[in-house]
Amino acid sequence: MKRAATLRLLSDLGDFSGAARLRELLAADPALRVRCSADGRHLLLLRRPGAPAPQLLVAVRGPGAELERAWPAGHPPPLDAFFLPWPARPALVLVWESGLTEVWSAGVGPGWRLLQSTELCPSGDARVVAVAAPRGRLVWCEEPQAGAEDRPGPPTAPFSCRVCVRTLEPSGEAVPTLGRTHTLLHHCPPFGLLASRRDLFLVPSAAHWPGVAHIVLIWSPGKGRVVVAAPCLGLAHSKSLNPGRGDTWDFRILLRGLPGLLSPRQPLAVHTWTPAPQGLLFLDFRGAVSLVQPHGGARLVGTLQEAPVDHPQGSAALGTFHGTLACVLGSTLELLDMGSGQLLERKVLNTNSVHLLEPPAPSLEDEEELEARGGLRLLSAMGLFRVGWEAPQGLELPSAVDMVFEEACGYYQRRSLRGAQLTPEELRHNSTFRAPQTLASILQGHLPPAPLLTTLRAELRDYRGLEQLKAQLVAGDEEEPGWTELAEHEVARLLKTELMGDQLAQLNTIFQVFPTAAWSAVHRALQLQPDRDGGLTSQAPPDVWKKVLGGTAVGKEPPNGVLPPFELLCQCLCKLDPRWLPPFVQLAQQQGGPGWGAGSPGLPLYRRALAVLGEEGARPEALELELLLSSGRPKAVLQAVGQLVQKEQWQRALEAGLALSPSSLLLRSEIFKLLLAEFAQHRRLDTHFPLLCRLCPPDLTPAELLHLLQTHLPDEPGPPSPFPQPGAEPTLTVGLLRALLEQTGVQGRPSGPVLSLYEDILWDSSTPPPTPPRGPMTTLQAPSHPGFCVPDSR
Repeated sequence: MKRAATLRLLSDLGDFSGAARLRELLAADPALRVRCSADGRHLLLLRRPGAPAPQLLVAVRGPGAELERAWPAGHPPPLDAFFLPWPARPALVLVWESGLTEVWSAGVGPGWRLLQSTELCPSGDARVVAVAAPRGRLVWCEEPQAGAEDRPGPPTAPFSCRVCVRTLEPSGEAVPTLGRTHTLLHHCPPFGLLASRRDLFLVPSAAHWPGVAHIVLIWSPGKGRVVVAAPCLGLAHSKSLNPGRGDTWDFRILLRGLPGLLSPRQPLAVHTWTPAPQGLLFLDFRGAVSLVQPHGGARLVGTLQEAPVDHPQGSAALGTFHGTLACVLGSTLELLDMGSGQLLERKVLNTNSVHLLEPPAPSLEDEEELEARGGLRLLSAMGLFRVGWEAPQGLELPSAVDMVFEEACGYYQRRSLRGAQLTPEELRHNSTFRAPQTLASILQGHLPPAPLLTTLRAELRDYRGLEQLKAQLVAGDEEEPGWTELAEHEVARLLKTELMGDQLAQLNTIFQVFPTAAWSAVHRALQLQPDRDGGLTSQAPPDVWKKVLGGTAVGKEPPNGVLPPFELLCQCLCKLDPRWLPPFVQLAQQQGGPGWGAGSPGLPLYRRALAVLGEEGARPEALELELLLSSGRPKAVLQAVGQLVQKEQWQRALEAGLALSPSSLLLRSEIFKLLLAEFAQHRRLDTHFPLLCRLCPPDLTPAELLHLLQTHLPDEPGPPSPFPQPGAEPTLTVGLLRALLEQTGVQGRPSGPVLSLYEDILWDSSTPPPTPPRGPMTTLQAPSHPGFCVPDSR
């Protein structure tokens, strides 16, 4: 049976603040730039430079005040504006050509307020030519102004731009602020920037140098790579590019290493670029729509019946849904199958100015939007419409009441001793469990509304959204982004439940199949952010950490290989980015509370993380060392220092002891004794002797120091010799020990009588010791030899 496309009115714009002005701008200016917030409640309209006032309008659906701004002559409007994907409350970023950037937020009260104002180009010698806001970042392409000192001259002018990025970091306002600037590309032409859900596309602009106007760059922040692609040649090449590690590329050097991509070609004649979940869509002037995929490959999707020759460049609107390409050109809407390119349906609209919008986030939709999820939204002066396919016959979503009873069945089944399976029908008709019937009656409206009603409806919307997404995936619609979205939602939902039994097994399965999406959901749930010292911070409540740090009982293996949440996260980090595992374990140790490891009270978190790395001897040595050193546990630190000593990494062993010893004098003493034993046996520690002196415990006396050295001195094979044998290692001398002996003598000098036979010789007093008292001389007995006499003292 042939599917039929439907166009349904979602809103006549009357429920938006400033509805009259919103309709006026949509009808008057077809070249408007329209953006929608993630929750679907905010619409942003930005007019091109030179348009009459107002140039910016942010309308709000439901309660809230609109934001309307106009700039007088001589003060151009922003180059672009974006909504920030932040869950607390909507935030807006405005970027001017001069580099001025403002961050606005809709506060708790009515109205908007300015949170931050900064300069993307602090020196003032550059202008922004393009800007984009992929998830968690602000990326822009800047071009030096004429006369700038760093502009070498006309020969290199076509490659004088650079592409920079700044991350969005949390602040006390619960809205992200802009972090430090990192440079992605040097010496590049002026690129246009387009952001999809996961990737950033750098496309040729009107000012592009003709020799490279067929090159498209694709930066994937999540994978840490950039793909250089030539769609017309069918060629692509991938390079590493991770700003977090300081990676940056010179565009000219990048292309010199890829001579095959520089084959003489005509510039890409593109009418409209549009990012999509599957990649980058572009419409050429002949009406052909092509798709550039994230790995750099390109393919033809289909050809429109009407070529966009008579339409202004960039005036078409492209979008995808359910494996369908939607293209609005003038007053015509064409729907094409993305697999075969076949024209499915063609509709004539009542207006020439239509903008395509993506659907809002599923967890924030109302009931009507949830039912229409998966389609595209069309915005015009006539209202907000939804275009999509009619639901197939036989597809019935579970009702809210049914889902209440299904959840209750699983809840009571886990806590009861009965062996028979509990069913929703039994809960409906049996009066044993009254809670599910009460909740169902609340949802059916039999009882007056209560605060619980809002919470239940939000939870059930999430459940129903997941069920509908599963139904779409079974039908084969948008497989890759759909599965990723489903994994993120499932992990977020499971973290709100009691992670045991089936829930824990399901969490393990998601992490095995979709590790990146699962970690992304946990990253948001724990609110993880890097700090300046290379560690991690978290603003998540203790309840979330309590679920994450829960483990199994001591000595018991997880059933069927199912890992507890903490081990699961450690295993996932080892696969994705092992360098963040030690900071994560260190943060987890700080977040853990007494009794949280009820299943494993005597097992530290660093040992649980080490178990994930494999058996002892088969673990990555560098990662094992970092885990032991960052644990802060005395036994683990001593084990790590012992491994460093075996590898003769003296400098790192001493630095680790100095960094960790202030928290424990006993640990400091043990590390010092370990290294002093090595110092007594060979001379390879002599160059690090100043650090060894700093590590010396303050309460160590010279006698104890000499006793420790004597214990570890190597046995001499023969009588001592004043000079070592040729080729033999020099032995320990008092001269080498002088500084350490003086330090222990000063630190341990007693206030009373001398306690050691050696301590008095270490103190160099300024005056000689006093003369002993003289007593009366005694008469010595005369010897037996004659002629030898002793004079009388009298």
